[in-house]
Amino acid sequence: MAVTQFNPTCSKTHLHSSQLPFLSRTLPRHRHCTIAPLHRTQQARICCSVAPNEVQVPAVKTSDPKSKPECYGVFCLTYDLRAEEETRSWKKLINIAVSGAAGMIANHLLFKLASGEVFGPDQPIALKLLGSERSIQALEGVAMELEDSLFPLLREVSIGIDPYEVFQDAEWALLIGAKPRGPGMERADLLDINGQIYAAQGRALNAVASRNVKVIVVGNPCNTNALICLKNAPNIPAKNFHALTRLDENRAKCQLALKAGVFYDKVSNVTIWGNHSTTQVPDFLNARIDGLPVKEVVKDQKWLEEEFTEKVQKRGGALIQKWGRSSAASTSVSIVDAIRSLVTPTPEGDWFSSGVYSDGNPYGIAEGIVFSMPCRSKGDGDYELVKDVIFDDYLQQRIAKTEAELLAEKRCVAHLTGEGIAVCDLPGDTMLPGEM
Repeated sequence: MAVTQFNPTCSKTHLHSSQLPFLSRTLPRHRHCTIAPLHRTQQARICCSVAPNEVQVPAVKTSDPKSKPECYGVFCLTYDLRAEEETRSWKKLINIAVSGAAGMIANHLLFKLASGEVFGPDQPIALKLLGSERSIQALEGVAMELEDSLFPLLREVSIGIDPYEVFQDAEWALLIGAKPRGPGMERADLLDINGQIYAAQGRALNAVASRNVKVIVVGNPCNTNALICLKNAPNIPAKNFHALTRLDENRAKCQLALKAGVFYDKVSNVTIWGNHSTTQVPDFLNARIDGLPVKEVVKDQKWLEEEFTEKVQKRGGALIQKWGRSSAASTSVSIVDAIRSLVTPTPEGDWFSSGVYSDGNPYGIAEGIVFSMPCRSKGDGDYELVKDVIFDDYLQQRIAKTEAELLAEKRCVAHLTGEGIAVCDLPGDTMLPGEM
């Protein structure tokens, strides 16, 4: 009979492999699950539903090595394991914290992280999932599904509602959770409510996360939430904070590919400038299609300046109108793309978009805000801003508009960034409810 050792932080329990419910709801606010394999006998066998060259599962100990372990559901197909050989070449485990982990975006994202799609097939991970009092039961369900998926690289799962516990030693923090904008809610109110959430999470990261933690803020308004978060985490380099604008970049690539009649992989060097809102600037001036400037392939200037730009800016709102909810699946894909852009070298001559801290930028953009700009990476988690870009009057005017919006948002949350009293003089209503 297959046995694993199951170690919650509050007690130790020995359970059968088919009897690993996550943790009782009666436990304290933070729940932790580590599956540590016992040593197995040389001839022990275990059953699994995934390919033998893709799995490393808890090792097995049997009283009679010649007998077949008792069959439990998906463990009914058997093969010989080479677990020790497979894991010997694995990298050191990394800790990934995810807020809003019971939400739809995380529901798509977590399984991509656990599968190895993001960090690679030799990178084991520990998932640290942050929820709320309201979502804790749903979070347990997420953890149960992760268990049932038998991801060999997923070595630990922990859940909780206290960021000071969940963010402990985090090397990546994917901050998805945020309050959506409701009917009649002013943008200033949304900025304040979510700003308080991100101020608290910034303080928690500052206190307990890795000193080199990489932070990707997804919850809207993501640029200003990222600014609030980094201002409350002074011990973490400001350069380590990102606001997710990769979904906007992906949408721009899609529209250019459709117009040019090519596939997406022919489109490169696309930049989203500024805020993740309807003032964002999808840059067609520097973008390329099959190595050529976009304007040499798409000769319709009016379409580029009007229809293309507006489609990208309002794509999230259009999707909400179509099916009544925001784009969870494509957002999760763009988070994966954003992480992979930081952990793999940028292809020669190309770049990617990310909302980053503007201090020291070479474009003349105001300092002290989180502004989406073109970046390159050597694959070490760091990035540098691209210098070889060009500007024309149209692009500069559009950038000035999104810059003004971000500066106004900054003034509106000054009480959360330690920069004085909040003064809200926000421009027109440029952000749709729940837009992603």
